[in-house]
Amino acid sequence: MKTLIRLTMAFVLFSLASLTAQADSYSDAIGTFRNAGESATFFDKSVGYAVFPTIGKGGIGIGGAFGEGKVYRDGVAIGTSDMTQVTIGFQLGGQAFSQIIFFENENALINFIAGNFEFSADASAVAITAAASAGANTGGGASTGLSGGKNDADTTSLGGYHKGMAIFTIAKGGLMYQATLGGQKYSYTAL
Repeated sequence: MKTLIRLTMAFVLFSLASLTAQADSYSDAIGTFRNAGESATFFDKSVGYAVFPTIGKGGIGIGGAFGEGKVYRDGVAIGTSDMTQVTIGFQLGGQAFSQIIFFENENALINFIAGNFEFSADASAVAITAAASAGANTGGGASTGLSGGKNDADTTSLGGYHKGMAIFTIAKGGLMYQATLGGQKYSYTAL
């Protein structure tokens, strides 16, 4: 089993290497979300946000995802964050996407930077530069997104904040089919 997990993770890293090598800078990712539909309004309604310019995800039966991000309070970077995910279930392929998590209030931000933040029970479909995704998250929020690509991205949300957080994603590329169980976990390191 350990060998299968290692082979799967090697495949994921290898297959996504070309996608993540073209990672946007943080300011580019933030600019994309500022110009992408409903997510733009959340910059003025939140106390902070965590942005992940590129998250790479992939798997064959067993999969994983990884992305590096920064956490901002009032537009100023206060720390870094890593997102990791291990999934088990029917899945095949790889994808890359940008993600932003808005914090409605100080309590939501404190919960995130204390390391008490995890998502689970998600479902998504991504095809090259267009995407549709949705998520029901037991740890803190719900999200949905629709995109025609980075330059003409449009985001929508399932009713705004849920438990103090709102999450948006924009597909960058790849193709993945999945019906998986697994949670996104976030670490935090202060600057």
